Amino acid sequence: MKLLLATSLLAASIATPAWAGKAHEHGAARIDIAVEPGRLVISLESPLDGLLGFERAPRSAAEKRAVESMAATLKAADTLFRIDPAAQCSLGPVTLTSAPLKLGDAKATADDGHGDLDAEFEFACKSAPAFVEVGLFKAFPRLARLEVQTATAKGQRKQVLVRPAQRVDLAR
Repeated sequence: MKLLLATSLLAASIATPAWAGKAHEHGAARIDIAVEPGRLVISLESPLDGLLGFERAPRSAAEKRAVESMAATLKAADTLFRIDPAAQCSLGPVTLTSAPLKLGDAKATADDGHGDLDAEFEFACKSAPAFVEVGLFKAFPRLARLEVQTATAKGQRKQVLVRPAQRVDLAR
């Protein structure tokens, strides 16, 4: 029931006017963190520019390598996100979706020159973590700001991380 509650709260908050229709903004990304019994889910939405420096299918061998490197970095989410060690979390499935990069089951859409990437990172946890340190600024130097939404048993919260900040407190 708590799993459903946290997921529902996060989904409802995503649809709020403050987040709905948000403009595609270079250098900024959005992270949603849901803490549920035995599980932590982190969702990332980012323009490809902040992760790669371009927002379309790769055209050169160097761009293809950049996409492979980005995907490998994101798939190593247990090093990208440092979760409170007391929670004893272990990485589960990682899903990457991007139409321009042909990742996941994203449907090809008209190319407006503004490609995005959505990612979901699941962790199995023995207890609820008190914090998550987000390593996206270090991994992706083009990112400068992260809009963060959290949903835990203690409620919902929004905050903004600006480089070099990386800590998201979950226990309040």
